[in-house]
Amino acid sequence: MDTTLSTTLGSNGFRVSTVEHLMAAFFGLGIDNARVEVDGPEVPIMDGSAGPFIFLLRSAGIREQKSPKRFVVIKRPLEIREGGRSVRINPSKELKISFAIDFNHPLLRDQSYDLRFSGKDFVKEISRARTFGFLRDIQTLRENGLALGGSLDNAIVIDDFRILNEDGLRYKDEFVRHKILDFIGDLAILGCPVIGHFVVKKSGHALNHLLLKKLIHSEKTWEDLAITSPEQWAGERFTVPVFGFADPLRA
Repeated sequence: MDTTLSTTLGSNGFRVSTVEHLMAAFFGLGIDNARVEVDGPEVPIMDGSAGPFIFLLRSAGIREQKSPKRFVVIKRPLEIREGGRSVRINPSKELKISFAIDFNHPLLRDQSYDLRFSGKDFVKEISRARTFGFLRDIQTLRENGLALGGSLDNAIVIDDFRILNEDGLRYKDEFVRHKILDFIGDLAILGCPVIGHFVVKKSGHALNHLLLKKLIHSEKTWEDLAITSPEQWAGERFTVPVFGFADPLRA
């Protein structure tokens, strides 16, 4: 797995990059069984968000299957730190993500957002948040063969003081919302939703994946549960994520 600017998955010598926005769309719509065929080295960037994938998946239709749906339920806190960046998971009655960023740029200082996860909130508040980059970095990236297809059509581009996109931002805090989108896309690699509270400070793909590795190998931190009906959760007092445009289900 490679985490240079995006998430790249590989197997048997094959690699596909920039999977995080599509993975976030799957996660946000509750899709955990899908086949993706890609004719090329990366998933199309679309408009730099998960919005187009959400639209296409909902247009195609989502089929409910008879197999139980798995959840990872966090039982004990787990944390990973690297410099001034960190990700912590706490036990919680719901899937919640509290994310904070603080870049050395006047437009990107001290942004934070709390997402209480239901598909309704994800689709409306997170899925359309676009990736962003600095104008000063574009030339360096292209000299190294990266971001060759990047443009104002699929990213927010920022110079030293302002946003260069004529249409501006979709949300006033679109930058931190996109970091949550990326985080959800990386979290989707687990293959099932998590019931826990993620507290994230300035994390990126590399630290996200280090956390997932630590979580997988810390088996006393979590338990693997399967649910076939809401009644199974009676007494657990969890808010089970319900995906798409539905409200969260209380059991």
